[in-house]
Amino acid sequence: MRHGKAADPPEPASRHATEQRYPLTGSHGAVASHLIREAEALSAAGFGTGLIARMADRAALSGATVEDEILASGFTENDYFAALARYLGVAFLPQPASNHLSDTSGLDIQLLRPEMLRLHPPGRPPIIAVVPTAPRLFELAALLDGLPDARTALTATSRKALRAAVWKAGERRRVREAVTRLFDHTPQFSARVTLWGLQGFYGGILLTALTFGALLAPLLTGQALHTFLSFFYFAALLVRAAALLGPNAEPVNIPPATPDETGLPVYTVMVALYRESAVVRQLVEALERIDWPSSRLDIKLVCEAGDTQTIAALKALPLGPAFEIVEVPAMLPVTKPKALTYALSGARGAFTVIYDAEDRPHPRQLREAHRRFSAGPATLACLQAPLHIANGRESAVSALFSMEYAALFRSLLPMLARSNLPLPLGGTSNHFRTEVLRSIGGWDPFNVTEDADLGLRLHRLGYRSGMLSLPTVEDAPTGFRIWLNQRTRWYKGWMQTWLVVMRSPFRLVREIGVKASLAFHLLIGGMILSSLAHPLAILLVAHALHDLLGDRPLTTNENTLLAIDLFNVLGSYWIFRQMGMKRMTRQERRAIGWRQWALPVYWLALSLAAWRALPDLIARPFFWAKTPHIPAAQDMEEEETGAGSGNRTRAFSLGS
Repeated sequence: MRHGKAADPPEPASRHATEQRYPLTGSHGAVASHLIREAEALSAAGFGTGLIARMADRAALSGATVEDEILASGFTENDYFAALARYLGVAFLPQPASNHLSDTSGLDIQLLRPEMLRLHPPGRPPIIAVVPTAPRLFELAALLDGLPDARTALTATSRKALRAAVWKAGERRRVREAVTRLFDHTPQFSARVTLWGLQGFYGGILLTALTFGALLAPLLTGQALHTFLSFFYFAALLVRAAALLGPNAEPVNIPPATPDETGLPVYTVMVALYRESAVVRQLVEALERIDWPSSRLDIKLVCEAGDTQTIAALKALPLGPAFEIVEVPAMLPVTKPKALTYALSGARGAFTVIYDAEDRPHPRQLREAHRRFSAGPATLACLQAPLHIANGRESAVSALFSMEYAALFRSLLPMLARSNLPLPLGGTSNHFRTEVLRSIGGWDPFNVTEDADLGLRLHRLGYRSGMLSLPTVEDAPTGFRIWLNQRTRWYKGWMQTWLVVMRSPFRLVREIGVKASLAFHLLIGGMILSSLAHPLAILLVAHALHDLLGDRPLTTNENTLLAIDLFNVLGSYWIFRQMGMKRMTRQERRAIGWRQWALPVYWLALSLAAWRALPDLIARPFFWAKTPHIPAAQDMEEEETGAGSGNRTRAFSLGS
């Protein structure tokens, strides 16, 4: 162990001798040269040979360093980096003070690669806080030996401590950037302004024309409006009918890691949490089951700084080394996309996946995504995992919600992906290339369905999205009030997304083509319009049938519209049901049971949510109605996720 100026680093041993000293227990061949040098450095710093050998074996498989594997094994960062500091003969600082840092635009690079900070303690000369690393330990020791006075101006610290100081020092700048970056750089993609000037102007012209038409020629105006609504509703249903007639998704079996699957990248997992203390234990247990080397995981639990209850619940858990709690400082709007964009500054992975607080992802989902990204083109920027509902049997609301999700994630979205059309992403289980996500500005903090917006924006910028096969299990709302508030927010967000596109509809055609533009309008615009118009369609059918059964015969045009309206109303129910039930397992269909026949009531509830969203869009466009979650009952999710392995982390003593 070095104290002050110590002996020179040991001469490199022969390759054969080093491999004998640090033998690999797996079948991965000889120790790589960089692992040999790292093993020598750790041995010189006092770490045990057995520990180094085990961690070198893991590093050869995962592609990490021996240091990464030691820290991932449960060895505390303070103990580890204090040992390296003692070898170097410098002081160890457990936590640099964030108020001793000067915030600059380049500070956030230390969140990605924590290496060194310049501290300015009041009344004292500046201090350099450095994170010593095993791969460069001998190099740093030689530098200090050549500059003896440098030790007085240098202190060592840990990775997590340095990142914590950087998160705190730059929080005000970072949250301002998260809120304003997309609007400042590409305002045409931002929902910060609900209606642009020309949209209001043309909307006023349309409303005035309809008003005058209703006053001067009410019958003709009514027929024209009826015809437009009926045919648009009909076209939107045809898109879903095409998905119903499409093939079932091919199941993909992703085996566990094999000895030749080495060099895995760092994968960032981000979860935005707000008032979620009830489910944090379930969430952490689900994330610990992910089949990915823990040394290559970067798990960020993103919380609002004022949500002290959730933060306290997380800190009370024995979080593994891969976990990091990121606190988002207060600034409006308080939305999930703002929190995710804030945390994106510190995402260290080549890929990033987003989960919700109640999610239980399939343990091998990251492996499937990685293989798909590796085999796909660089333009493949996002992969959406299907969402399966576990509590379909609990209520009529959750039963019909589960049918709806089966229709969306197992029928409609796969058809869009196969057809190379824009994918309105689900709010969770989206896997991204991190650099692409950064390059397009992250999420829109003002859009309350940031997932649908981001899927379209990726497509507009030349990227593509695909579907995975391994699911994420989550729970649907069981009460009507909670469901209604959530669905109102969704409709409001879809309206925001459609209005953003309609600022320049011809530009959209130039960017993605006529086919993709039409598909977007039929999916998003059609969904909004069909939900708003559904009660009117029922009334029109009832009125026409009343006339047909009475004394007044219907004209040819009226008969045509009646047939279309009947198809729109009954087809809404039948296609909705078939899209869901056809893709569900027998167990899921049994869970729904007789409640599938409540679909007409569910459609009227969807219409209610859409009509509630209209005034909400005007009065409070960025308000995020929180959906509360409770821990899940263990019924069908074991089968869905293949869960079974527990926490894989373990601790080692310094001399083991």
